[in-house]
Amino acid sequence: MSAEMQMRPAACPACAVAPSAETLAAAGAAAPKEARLFLSLPTIHCAACISAVERALNGTAGVLDARVNLTLKRVAVKAGPEVTADRLIEVLAAIGYEAHELDPGVIAATATDRAGRDILMRLAVSGFAMMNVMLLSVAVWSGAADATRDLFHWVSAMIALPTIVFAAQPFFRNAFAVLRHGRLNMDVPISLAIVLAAGMSLYETAQHGPHAYFDAALSLTFFLLAGRYLDHRTRAVARSAAEELAALEVPRAQRRTGAGEETVPIAEIAVGDVVLVRPGGRVPVDGVVAEGQSEIDRSLLTGETLPAFAGPGMALSAGEVNLTGPLAVTVTAAGQDSSLHRMADLVAVAESSRNRYTSLADRAARIYAPGVHLLSLLAFLVWLWISGGDLRLALNIAVAVLIITCPCALGLAVPAVTTAASGRLFRRGLLIKDGTALERLAEIDAVVFDKTGTLTLGAPEPTNLGDHPRRDLEIALALAEGSAHPLARALAEAARQAGLHPARGSDIREVPGYGVEGALGGETVRFGRAAWVGAGAAPGSETASWLRVGARAPVAFTFADRLRPGAETAVAELVALGMKVRLVSGDAPGPVADLAARLGISDWQAEALPEDKAAAVQALGDEGRRVLMVGDGLNDTAALAAAHVSISPASALDAARVASDIVLLGRDLAPLGGAVATARRATRRIRENFAISALYNLIAVPVALVGLATPLAAALAMSASSITVSLNALRLR
Repeated sequence: MSAEMQMRPAACPACAVAPSAETLAAAGAAAPKEARLFLSLPTIHCAACISAVERALNGTAGVLDARVNLTLKRVAVKAGPEVTADRLIEVLAAIGYEAHELDPGVIAATATDRAGRDILMRLAVSGFAMMNVMLLSVAVWSGAADATRDLFHWVSAMIALPTIVFAAQPFFRNAFAVLRHGRLNMDVPISLAIVLAAGMSLYETAQHGPHAYFDAALSLTFFLLAGRYLDHRTRAVARSAAEELAALEVPRAQRRTGAGEETVPIAEIAVGDVVLVRPGGRVPVDGVVAEGQSEIDRSLLTGETLPAFAGPGMALSAGEVNLTGPLAVTVTAAGQDSSLHRMADLVAVAESSRNRYTSLADRAARIYAPGVHLLSLLAFLVWLWISGGDLRLALNIAVAVLIITCPCALGLAVPAVTTAASGRLFRRGLLIKDGTALERLAEIDAVVFDKTGTLTLGAPEPTNLGDHPRRDLEIALALAEGSAHPLARALAEAARQAGLHPARGSDIREVPGYGVEGALGGETVRFGRAAWVGAGAAPGSETASWLRVGARAPVAFTFADRLRPGAETAVAELVALGMKVRLVSGDAPGPVADLAARLGISDWQAEALPEDKAAAVQALGDEGRRVLMVGDGLNDTAALAAAHVSISPASALDAARVASDIVLLGRDLAPLGGAVATARRATRRIRENFAISALYNLIAVPVALVGLATPLAAALAMSASSITVSLNALRLR
């Protein structure tokens, strides 16, 4: 990178993260500035909600694009500067959706936990009441009559009605909200069936009728809440990786002024200021080193664990860590203009695109609600005509049709399988975070791997200790123990394990950015960078650190990254499944080529920046492929979010784990191939559950239509279908 490019006000380090930033900046003067607004949508829960919200917002003047993230229950809106959050909230309120402005820097995990506890509490209450009412119903089924039967019915009513009012509130609220605006969703037939079953039961009890269906109404409520809670649990751990990136921003910086040093908020830092970065501190801005020399942990941008030299004129980016020496940095970009924020923007856009994927259950639900209503209404009208105006009979049959077609089995089809498959994969070391991840994993036909920390452990180990005399090893050990550099630590550990003891030297000190030097027998000894000790290039393509003793020629100690257990097995199994496997790494070409050859990966790319990885995933997607991204670094988050499905090791940074759909809990990569196979079996189970649901409706609905099923029998049939779906899902375990 030229000095001219390093000193540009646009902050070339930022362009290293998002090269489109220069284009956007150039266009900014001519185009009106766009605003990005985020709204929380606590009441959305299905594909119909996504369509309604996006259609309403995209039809609003000034809105350029609106994308709903169902997992996080929020919408990201790109709009002109004249559009405000209050205006968008009014638009959504007009179509029946509650909305609140959301600060994208705040993680709303507490609200998610509260929603889960609320559903679980309602589920427990409805289950307890259902069991009690069923026990009371046994007496009626056993032949209780007249006053005894009425007593049991009234006791059932006193248990069931308050329970239904409390437990079924989520369905009632959502149904009422959409009905107010002339629309339908899945909660409308559910609510109608519950209300009609309870209302008819109360009417029958008041009229001393032989039948009451309070247990049917409670069973319906319980099974639907069970499906909703299972679905909630599959989504609850998903959070925005963009928010995690924003959390890494350093809030304050040490600024140098004419009067000395002062601590100021990042918002007050301007281009051209000089900030001080102490050893161990995170670089707060994008800038160029003005004074000092050190080594920088650049894993934020490259994913590589080996430090890079930093001296005057070198470009730094926000989020990198200063390891050894103090630095003075001239600011080229700070705050929202920094590379860290640009990376967060990449991830946010990729997340919104990926989450437009809708599950099989949501797609099936689009036509379900209107069909159920029409069928029930038709049954009511036909039987009212056939019976000569017998309202009680017509209403009984209509309610039975509504109950027997209620979407319990459909609602459990996906979450029941997801829960069973998640348990199976968890026992094999994989944690499923997203409810649709299994469906997407079953569809993949291409895999993109990161290198360091993913296929390797990111821990260097010496490869040529046996090539050196014992005396050189002892000298190298003495110097290595005086350094905190990863290569020095790896050498010291390996030498100690080999039973070596350090040579006796003096004046051993670390020279930041170069290595370690000392005195031994009147000679100067150095261990560090090639140029510092007067050596040439490293042998082959391996990473090396050099030892020079006095006037002797320097000798190289070479290092290689340790392969992650199971990496060879995982790659071989994925290739055997017909996957296109690609390696994309921020490391140098030599080590990447060696690793690719070792694992049998013919398609690889080295020196890749974050946007290069995201572009590689996108390019495969443009070819029509469904891509699995496996990565661990902050530099992988955009690619993880852009992929069709993504996996990160548990050792990955928080933002990478959050951006991924699946977390690998152990060190072994071998379960990856089995995970794909399990996902494909899970998808088959989901489709089987849909087939079971369809077969159930083909048999049960005609029975209800011809008047052969009471509301209670309909509830029992509905429960049987739900249990069948759950048992089929458990076959995965």
